[in-house]
Amino acid sequence: MRIALGLEYDGSGFLGWQTQRGGGGVQDALEDALSSIAGNEVSVACAGRTDRGVHARIQVVHFDSGAARPESAWVRGVNALLPVSAAVLWSRPVDESFHARYAARSRTYRYVLLNRAVRPALAARYAGWFHVPLDIEAMRAAAALLAGEHDFSAFRSAECQARSPVRTLYSLEIEQRGERIDFVVRANAFLQHMVRNLVGTLVYVGKGKHPPGWVQEVLDSRDRRRAAPTMSAAGLYLEALEYAPHWGLPVMAPEPLAAAIED
Repeated sequence: MRIALGLEYDGSGFLGWQTQRGGGGVQDALEDALSSIAGNEVSVACAGRTDRGVHARIQVVHFDSGAARPESAWVRGVNALLPVSAAVLWSRPVDESFHARYAARSRTYRYVLLNRAVRPALAARYAGWFHVPLDIEAMRAAAALLAGEHDFSAFRSAECQARSPVRTLYSLEIEQRGERIDFVVRANAFLQHMVRNLVGTLVYVGKGKHPPGWVQEVLDSRDRRRAAPTMSAAGLYLEALEYAPHWGLPVMAPEPLAAAIED
């Protein structure tokens, strides 16, 4: 039987999603808990690998198991064995053709940035920070240039292992509430560090270092050295995943973020 799970996690205490040789990845913790419930070794595939320090308000995985267990075992039973910073939200049996990664139609990330003169303390693990006031309208004008299908080589990390740098960016919205600025990015898929590099480049525009049109030059150059430095992982959240309705997965409406990063 193939099972799909939805889970959330605070990435600040993990070494990223992917399994590590000495443990410490979200995948390590989840597979250990699932294997205990199943009574045999379980391996999972996820919708999107998150880096060290990156959070997930929703992550979807699937795994195969011959163990007959009630749905509650894959949720409450697994949660009893997970660290407090990770929790399974739901489980669903799915057809064996389902794949958490390849069946996803889109992925949405949110980058939370505190724009104020002094660094945060309560939100240090849950938001990025920039001390110079940012021009929201200039950043929005620059963000509009990034929509569509492009070669995003200028915004990928040197370690990125994706076969192609071409991605389709459906939207990049910038929301402001007081000193908090959210960058909400939806695409078919992402390159390693792509969102954090996009945000860093928009921040360069927002602080007045470059005009909005500079972003187009960076994009066309396909040269990572032309873009801004990578923003901190602390502010990044895997926010939403979209699947076709016939898979029968729950509607994934994110809950409000922690009060520590609210206005």
